[in-house]
Amino acid sequence: MLKLLTENWSLKLLSLAFALFLWMFIMGERHLEVGYIVPLELQKIPHELVIANQVPSQIDVRISGPRTLLMKVSPNDISIAVDLSELKPGLTTFKRLEERLNLPNGLRVTRVSPSFVDIRLDRRKEKKVPIKVVLAGDPDPGYRVAGLKTTPEKVAITGAESEIKTISEVTTEPIDLKGVTEGFSQIVPLVYERTYTNFVDEKTAEIHVAIEVTEPVEMIESPATGPEVKGMK
Repeated sequence: MLKLLTENWSLKLLSLAFALFLWMFIMGERHLEVGYIVPLELQKIPHELVIANQVPSQIDVRISGPRTLLMKVSPNDISIAVDLSELKPGLTTFKRLEERLNLPNGLRVTRVSPSFVDIRLDRRKEKKVPIKVVLAGDPDPGYRVAGLKTTPEKVAITGAESEIKTISEVTTEPIDLKGVTEGFSQIVPLVYERTYTNFVDEKTAEIHVAIEVTEPVEMIESPATGPEVKGMK
């Protein structure tokens, strides 16, 4: 038995090496399918335009091909780029996204989801709108708000023309007046919840709140007419 194992050992070793190489070659050439989450890159947006609809930031892609080639593909090296430099205001549909993938030869895209993207471009506009102060609670009894002043009085916003037309003001976060007995100033964030427009610079405002004492009231007893309400000067 030992003689059979050791006889022509070099030829047997060579056969084993060849069989191992053949197995690795077959396994390496076996076709597989792998899924990737690919970023969608929107490039060269004209400065005078702005995207005015929801566009997916990632695309689900499935790729098939030889195992040896798929092993060389890094998810960080795959992307789908869309050039917007030549677009005009309006809606544009980009189809056949798989043709924009930078894949090595020998690999094939079997599925893309979504298979297309709609991109709506709108003219970029800028507008100044007043700031509306939001108050919460009440001053102590005997006091009231005598006046409000905002610095700045207006704030600039910029973005999609279609949305900016509908904006007439921005508001502050609520300013708590509970228990207040004198005037004060406070810097508060501005509240803005639109999608395709935003502030140009300021995102806060300084609010000056004037508080005054209300006129006290006393009860005066009159022998002829009974209790009478009289304001004190």
